[in-house]
Parts: sequence; C-alpha cells; structure tokens
Amino acid sequence: MAVRIEFLGREASIIIFILILAQGFHYSRTCDCDQQYFCNCSSNHLQQVPKVPANALGLDLSFNQIESIYMSDLSPYSELKTLNLHKNKLKFIHKDAFKSQHKLEVLDLSLNNLKNLSSSWFQELNSLQQLNLVGNPYTTLGPAPIFQSLLNLRMLRFGSPSLREVYKNGLDGLTHLDELTFVGSNLRLYENGSLKAARPIGLVSLSLQNLFQNNPELVSKVLQDVSHPETLLIIKDVALRTNTSTEPFKSAREGGTKSLSFQNSTTTDEAMTSLLMVMDGSSLSYIGLEDVHLIGQGWWQKASYTHYESLHTAYIRNLDIQGFFRFSSMMQLGFLLVHLHKVSVINGTVFVIPRETTPLLKNLEYLDLSQNLLSDLTIEPTLYTGFGAYQNLNTLNVSQNVIKSLGLMSRLATKLKSLTYLDLSHNSFVSMPENCSWPATLRFLNLSSTKLRKLTPCLPSSLTALDLSENDLMVFNQRFPQLTTLILTGNRFMKLPQGELFPRLQTLLIQRNALRMFNGNDLRRFKTLQYLEASNNNFVCSCEFVSFFRHDVDHFITIRDNRHDYVCDTPFTLRGDAVDSVRLSVFECYMIPAVLVLCSLIIIVLGLIVFTCYKFHIIWYLHMTKAWIQAKRKPAVGRLVEELRYDAFVSYSQHDAEWVEEILVPELESAHPPFALCLHKRDFQPGRWIVDNIIDSIEKSHRTLFVLSEHFVTSEWCRYELDFSHFRIVDEHNDSAVLVLLEPIKKETIPKRFCKLRKIMNSRTYLEWPEDEEKRSEFWGNLRAALQRDE
Repeated sequence: MAVRIEFLGREASIIIFILILAQGFHYSRTCDCDQQYFCNCSSNHLQQVPKVPANALGLDLSFNQIESIYMSDLSPYSELKTLNLHKNKLKFIHKDAFKSQHKLEVLDLSLNNLKNLSSSWFQELNSLQQLNLVGNPYTTLGPAPIFQSLLNLRMLRFGSPSLREVYKNGLDGLTHLDELTFVGSNLRLYENGSLKAARPIGLVSLSLQNLFQNNPELVSKVLQDVSHPETLLIIKDVALRTNTSTEPFKSAREGGTKSLSFQNSTTTDEAMTSLLMVMDGSSLSYIGLEDVHLIGQGWWQKASYTHYESLHTAYIRNLDIQGFFRFSSMMQLGFLLVHLHKVSVINGTVFVIPRETTPLLKNLEYLDLSQNLLSDLTIEPTLYTGFGAYQNLNTLNVSQNVIKSLGLMSRLATKLKSLTYLDLSHNSFVSMPENCSWPATLRFLNLSSTKLRKLTPCLPSSLTALDLSENDLMVFNQRFPQLTTLILTGNRFMKLPQGELFPRLQTLLIQRNALRMFNGNDLRRFKTLQYLEASNNNFVCSCEFVSFFRHDVDHFITIRDNRHDYVCDTPFTLRGDAVDSVRLSVFECYMIPAVLVLCSLIIIVLGLIVFTCYKFHIIWYLHMTKAWIQAKRKPAVGRLVEELRYDAFVSYSQHDAEWVEEILVPELESAHPPFALCLHKRDFQPGRWIVDNIIDSIEKSHRTLFVLSEHFVTSEWCRYELDFSHFRIVDEHNDSAVLVLLEPIKKETIPKRFCKLRKIMNSRTYLEWPEDEEKRSEFWGNLRAALQRDE
C-alpha cells in the first residue's frame, strides 16, 4: 500500500509540473511583450490576468473573458502606465486591486459587466489621466463621490444605456479635466451640478439619444452644467425632428456655447431651422455636422431674420441628404453664408455651388470641398468670382473629385487673387499642359495621386511647397527658386533631382521610388537641404554608398524617417538587409587594388619559393627523394635471391677515367682473389634510364668507391652517385662508402647538403693516392682491405 501511495504521489507531482509548464507556455504564447515593455494579450480567451514581466509598462487585456480581478492579480506590476480591460466580462474588482498602480496613467474598463462603481478602486491612482467606464450596466452614479481622488484626471468617459440616476460624484474637484464623454440615453434623474467640473472642460461629448424628444427638461439641466464659451459641445446619437427637440439648446445659448457639433445623428430642415432660431443672438462661432442624415428640401426661410455675425466656421462631413436632387438652393442660408470664413463640406455629394450663391461667400478664407462630385463642367460655376466672391479665399481643397483638366484649374485659380494653398490631389489629370497661369500668391500646390507622367513648365515657380507624390514621374527639370519643401514619394525616380534647381530647398521626401544610391556630391548640390526622407527605395549597396550612408550622410543632412527602412535591393545576397547593418569586406570594396595586391603577393611568394629552392637545392632534394622512393618500392625478392654481384661500384669523374681504367681497375680485378668492380661505362644496361642504372648498380654493390678529385665535385653525375650512396647510408645505417682522394681537395668543396658524407670524411681516414711510388703498395693493401667483404 505504501508503495502504491508513493507511486501516486510521484505521478501527481509530474502532472502538476506539466501543468505549470503548460501554463507558462500559454502565457508566453498569448502575451507578446515588445522592447517598449508593452504586453499585448488581447483576444486570447483569457479568463484571468496572465503573468507578464514585472517591469511591464503597458498591458492590453481587451477582448478576453476575464470576470474578476483580485487583489494579487496586478500587485506585481507597479510600473504599469497603461491598462486596457475593454470588452471583457468583469463583474468583480477587489477594492485594493489597483493599490500598487501608483504610476498608472490610462485605465480602460469599458464594455464590461460592472453593476457598481467603487471609489476605493481609484484611491491610489494619483497619476491617472484617462479613465473609461462606458458601457457597464451600473444604474446609478453617486451620490457618494467616486472621482474626487483623481486629481490629475484629464479625460473621463462614463455612462451607459443602463444608467438611470446621476448625482454629484466629485467632478467639481477635478481641476485638470479636458475631455468628458457622457452616455445617458435612458437617464431618468439628474442632480444639478453633477457634470459641472472645477473649471471649463475643453470638450464635452453627450450621447443622450431620445432624451431630446422625450425629456427635454432633463437635457436642459445637463446642457446647463456643461455649456461654456471655452467648451466644444458635441451632441451624438440624437434624432432632432421637431421644434420641441431643440428647446434644450436654450441652455447652451445661455451658457455662452461658441462651438457646437452634431455627430451620428438624424435631423430635418425644420428642426435645424428651429435650432437656428433658438440659438439666435448667441455667440456661436463654430457649427459641425458629422455623419448626419438630413431630411427635407432645404426650406430655411423662418430663420432668415436671425443674427449670427460671430459664426465663422462650418464643418460638414459625411452628410447624407435624403432626396438630394430635390434640395433647394443654398441662397436661403445667405444670412449664414455671408459671415462664414471657413467652410468644409467633405464627402457630401456636392457636385456644384450655383453661380448665384458664390457672391455670398465674399468673406470666405478657407474652402474644403474634398471627396465630392465636382467635375470640369461644374467646377467653373462653383469657383465663379463675380461680385466679389472668394476675394479673400487663401485655401482651396478640391481633392478626390472627378476633375480632369489641370489647365482649367490653373485658369480658375488665377482669378483667386489671395490663394496661397491649393489641393488638387486624387484627381485624374494624367497630363499637364505646357503653359499655365497661376495666382502670384500661390505657395503650396498638392498634385499627389493625379496620375501625372511628365512635368512641364506649367507649374508655378512661386511655390514654397510642392507635393507630387504617388504619380508616375521619372524626371524633374524645372527650377523653383522659392521652394522649401518637395514631396516626390511614390514615383519612379532613379536618382535625386538636381540640387541646383532648388536653391532654397530644406526638406525633400522621396520614399518608395527607384533610387539606386546617392552620395555627398548629390547632396552638396542642395545648398540649403536640411531634412531627407528616402526610405523604401531600391538601393544598390555598393561599398561607396554603404560607407557614405553609415558614416557621412549625417554631415550633410538629417535623415528624418526610420533608418531601418533604408534596405538593400542589390546585390542579391544583401537584399532586404538594412544599409546600416551591412558590413562589406575590403576585397568586396576594393576589388581591383585587392586583386593587384594579391597577384603581387603571389608573385613575390613564388619568387621566394623559387629562390629558396635554388638556394637550398630543394628541387634537387625532391627529385632525389622521388627517385629513391621509387627504388625502395621495388620488390625485394630479387635482392634476396640474387647475391650482390659487385664488390664495389666505382664513382668517378670522366676526367679521371684514365687513372681508373688503366691503374685502379687492372690492379683490383687482377688481385687474388679478384674484385668485381662495376663501372658505368662498362656495366650500365644500355637503353635504361641512367638514374635507374646508378641506383641498381649501387644496390648490387657491396661498397661504393668514390674517386674524389676537383673534377669529381663539379661533375653532375658524380653528385647523383654520391647522393644515392648517401641515401643508402642513411637508409641502411652502414658505412658502405669508400673514399679515395686522387688529389688533394678542400673539404669545403664537397656539397654541404651531404652532411653524412662530410661527417664520414671528418671521422674516418682517407685513402690518398700517393705521388711516391714506394708508398703505393701500402695504398693498394689498404684499399683491398676496405673493399673486402665481411665474413
């Protein structure tokens, strides 16, 4: 039993260990932490706060299934500055869950299941600047103060369709609040002063939906608290259809509201007329309509007597007008148009401004008609300048329309005498006329994404900023003496334009082209260039360019975009590598000099080898060694069967042949017993390689008799015979050499490379041929004894 329990204990330990490893792997897999210590754990079906590095600065847990946050879940992460718990299933947060987050600046708890808000959550969040509580099912806010400890809070978002009652909750103590978003579409009770902060809030966004129609008195209380001349008031998600629904805006007028915007709403021309009448006499200076659906035919007569002298900006974006083509002329809004200085109608299906309407725009300075339906046929009446129209216009944006004639636009722009900024981007000009007229005041021209393929002198030379990005341009040859900013991104330029054309250029953007490289000479031609953006090009990473970019480019200009986006296109082995990370060898950078140096070194080394071989006879040594090895490889059977045929192999110089043949040979071969001598002239096998004859004769001889003389040491073949005898002495460890000095010679004349023979000469007695005939009998006796075979 004990054994069984022990086994189960080990098994449980292993299972627990595996689970721990799996959990750690799960955390590492689901949370991605970058080098800025921001951990993204979003959309990973997490049910609890995962383990992340303790020094994490940001933690994104949005779109998970976390239901509770306990006291210990976040305590290790005291360095957190951003915590996002948006769209989870939070029901419970411990009162001390955020106790260690003293540095937290952003907290998002939106779209969860929190039914109650606790002030204890925020007690230690002294650094919190942004708090989002929108979309939780709490029904009451207050009366206990909730936000009073958040003294550094700048942005607060709270409320939901579930919210029914709002009481004072501590906003009056927040002195840094800049932005407030409140959602209360089903609000039933509102205590006066609940949304009133310690000072005016810069932006207040209210989503009250049907309350304008169903409970205007409550809306009036809310507007009374948030309206102020310094506050931009945004009304979202409402339906203003009747005169009654606009009554609450009297509170906004009384509060001195200057900026009013409607977003994601529906209204009618009747309700808008009523609004204008309600706000009559106010200091309203800005009105905005974004994502608004307008019903009606544009009858504004009832508001024609109102006064809006301070209204100078109208911003309209994504306006959907039901029955647009039945909509009446804007003439009836003349009482507003004559005061406007800035008008934006973006994505509003505008195809024309009638010629009769443009004189009402005599005070207009800024006009944005982008993302509409203006064409060559309708742009001319739209920009009609008669009766003082557009006399003050300095900015015109007609981008993303269907205009096709650049010549027409230049002619119309010439009549705009105050125009300095013109945006014609995202139209389809394709070509450019040779000559154009432009207003002398024009300084900025945007022709990006207009499908231009070629530049002509049409462009005005008065420009200080020119945007030609996202076209199909390859060459730039026009001079712009005043240009300070040039944008050529997304074209097909293979090199930088000539700097002499832009004597005052300070900023050049030329990303996503076909640039191969640039160097110091290219940049010196730009006398005043300070900033360059040239990433995402097809750079050739030559040694010159890589060295210049890594070490010298900062001496000329400031690279303003990311240097890691400057990557190599060629050579193929470096494709995709950042230029800053490329390291090229000396051989790659200086191939011709490197080849010359390498060849020179090879020649020198070969010369040294040749000289060494000559000086120390290395070739000769190798040749002799090869011959001896070949001899040694011969089968030894013959030597065993056949005894030594000769008593001595006689090695002598041809100059000493007379002495050898007439004196030495007769004396030894006639002796008793006679000696068998091997002479090359007599005994070498005809037709056989002489070296083989020498080796064979030495091997078949008991001794080798060297007849030394001055002629001997200078004879090449005598040297061969002496050398092979040397090999035999070294190989067989014997003293088979017999030296006869025919005449006195100096030991130094014997080649030094034959150290063994030199040693023999130094250690043994020479047999010297005596000049005195009386001593010759002794000489012959000694020689016969030296040649005598061992018993």
